[in-house]
Amino acid sequence: MMQAAGLHSVRAATALKGLAEADPAIAALSLWCLHRDGDQTRTVGDQISYGADFAALPLHEQMGLAAHHILHVALRHSLRLADLQRRLGAGFDADLYNLAADALVNEALLQADHALPRPAVVLTDLLGRALGQDVTAAEALAEWDVDRLYFALSKAGEDSNGAQSQAQGYARAQDFEGDVDPLTAQPDAQGSAEQAARWRQHVTRAMDAGRQAGRGLGRIGHRLADVPAPRTPWEVLLRRLLTQAVTVMPQPTARRPSRRWIAGSAEALGAGRPEPGFQPGQRPMTEVARIAVGLDASSSIDDARLRMFWAEVTGIARRMRAELHLLVFDDAIRYRQRLDPAETRFDLPDLPRGGGTAFGPVIAAALQMNAAALVMFTDLEGDAGPAPRGLSVIWAVPEPGNLQPPFGRLIDMTA
Repeated sequence: MMQAAGLHSVRAATALKGLAEADPAIAALSLWCLHRDGDQTRTVGDQISYGADFAALPLHEQMGLAAHHILHVALRHSLRLADLQRRLGAGFDADLYNLAADALVNEALLQADHALPRPAVVLTDLLGRALGQDVTAAEALAEWDVDRLYFALSKAGEDSNGAQSQAQGYARAQDFEGDVDPLTAQPDAQGSAEQAARWRQHVTRAMDAGRQAGRGLGRIGHRLADVPAPRTPWEVLLRRLLTQAVTVMPQPTARRPSRRWIAGSAEALGAGRPEPGFQPGQRPMTEVARIAVGLDASSSIDDARLRMFWAEVTGIARRMRAELHLLVFDDAIRYRQRLDPAETRFDLPDLPRGGGTAFGPVIAAALQMNAAALVMFTDLEGDAGPAPRGLSVIWAVPEPGNLQPPFGRLIDMTA
């Protein structure tokens, strides 16, 4: 439901009224936000609180900062932060995610001619400092969304020249402090997809209004790659594929007749008619489906991705009623473990790291154990070998870009 009557913040009232004239797109989006006065100026979920620090700013910076938080809400940064935090667990860096989100939002607002309190982190500077990219603001906004940028920045590297270290150094130089808090009460997968679709509609309509007015965010909003897309979360897709793969269909057996044949035979015997042709019954469904999970621990997988992989492995173990076998590998299988779904906690083992990547040994092991499906958590940098017969292979890959597996199904873990 539209929160049109949400202008309850006294501190932000003048700035929000000014945005109605200066930026029709931001003004339209502000109607779907909850505006409150609070101890600090922050965003959580759909609510923006305005602290005393906000009231101390000049009006043009108040308008820019209000627009900044309105964009955080419209791009669902609070919920997306919480979702990634849930998936990655202890390995998630909320400050780094806030840095990526702020850089994207600030770059967009500067291109829309808004003023921001200084110093302010911006996307083009962050990309240049951390990733060595020299791109225009238009190119950067069209290419990067916050989740993809977070994963690119989280590649720590082995020394102070790593992307994460460089990003953190840039943040310190700009006196950066994050202003987005995770949404603690998250909707389920269906609710999240519906919310993304709803906000995409809001953003599309707001941008149309701004483009027609010829000013503000509406002039450049069509370039934003971070606009929330109505798509099915990749975890849901993976669950569906695994459910299909492990579903055991009833099999006929000649050792027991069908109930229909028994009834027909008895009826024919009582009426003195010939017995009907034999109809086989079905084998009792006592088989337990088996899933193999390949966890890539080669040298091309950094610690952040390894923790992300492990979080998803434990998620599969808890959700799927199947016999789950973990295979940790690089150019060979280095570690095996059977995960018991009855366990409530799965700790990341002390995994061997390094070496190249070969998928063949994992596929061979999955075939040998007669697995119904193999989920391969990897970056796809390795030799897959020939396609296996009778084995459903699902490749779960963060940021696959244009990469495609030689066989099986690809799931983008950043989708």
